[in-house]
Amino acid sequence: MDGIPADRELMAEAGLRRPNQAPHDRFLASYRARMGYRDTPLEPPAVHGVEGAIDLHCHAHEGQQDALAVARTAAASGMGGLLFKSSLGMRRPDVAGPAGVIREVAADLRRWCEETGVESIGLWAGWITSFTKGLPMLRAARTQLADGVKAVWMPVFRSANTLHKVGGPPIWWGASTDPAEWSDPLPWARAVEVGEHTLDGHGRLKPEYKEVFRMAADHDVMVSFGHATHEEIFAMAEAVRELHITKAVIDHPFSPFIDLSLAEMRELTSAGIYMNFTYDEISPLLGVNPADMAAAILELGTDHVTLSSDAGEPLFPHTVEAIRLIRAHMRAFGLSEEQAHQVCVINPGVLMGLR
Repeated sequence: MDGIPADRELMAEAGLRRPNQAPHDRFLASYRARMGYRDTPLEPPAVHGVEGAIDLHCHAHEGQQDALAVARTAAASGMGGLLFKSSLGMRRPDVAGPAGVIREVAADLRRWCEETGVESIGLWAGWITSFTKGLPMLRAARTQLADGVKAVWMPVFRSANTLHKVGGPPIWWGASTDPAEWSDPLPWARAVEVGEHTLDGHGRLKPEYKEVFRMAADHDVMVSFGHATHEEIFAMAEAVRELHITKAVIDHPFSPFIDLSLAEMRELTSAGIYMNFTYDEISPLLGVNPADMAAAILELGTDHVTLSSDAGEPLFPHTVEAIRLIRAHMRAFGLSEEQAHQVCVINPGVLMGLR
């Protein structure tokens, strides 16, 4: 385009939406995407572009976003609901667990909605198998499922894989009394010794974890594979197949904790397991190329894909904004409106038992 500045030429090209162009330079691809994507302009502090969306991976424990505040924002923005992976219920002694805390938050939200005329939304609690409040894991699982948690996560923060990849507080395994101390990544043998690993010495799922999968199936709740190694992931996938579980999820498959190839994702989604892509992955902290994420989703198809925030930490936007961002990025990089609706609204609704 003779005589047109380079930046305007890029804008014109973005407007043409030439699907056969696949530039490998991230800067060029990102510029075209951001100049070509259009939505209703934001008017802060309003958040839109999240209508009906259900976040399956929301954090609200100590030092994280406030559960009621983010629930109010989600309701005011027209979201469909929030599943709290973590909350203050992990440590409060006056409740059985996270479900009790989220019931309190839901009651406060309903009162606020009645006062403001905003429509209330669904709030649900998840439970991580590491947080047993001193009980044996299976007894804790029965207690939490009976109390109403809607999702169970396999080991996350305390998993051997996490400790091997990023380390953890040595106070967890009795090597320090300083709660602020953080170790270097542990050698694998040490990580398995002091962390939580779901496989036995023969590479099979330990009976107690297999039983948690069975209990999740009996209660028809979502089960996430947590921060599992590839060996653990495929052992869990076998349990999903054997137990006919239909609500199994692998969180942030592009993150260094999981790091699945597209072929592995395809194998797992073909078995009915959902890939739950998160804002955390495309955030500045992990820096996954959103074009790669969108391409993977388009390759996999959207039948067993969801989008979530994995937000709560002060370095992230709040959950509602994180959902807007990941949905907008996926739209900008190739998902249709119908596909975005399926991965943000329809599929999470299935996993929460709404459809």
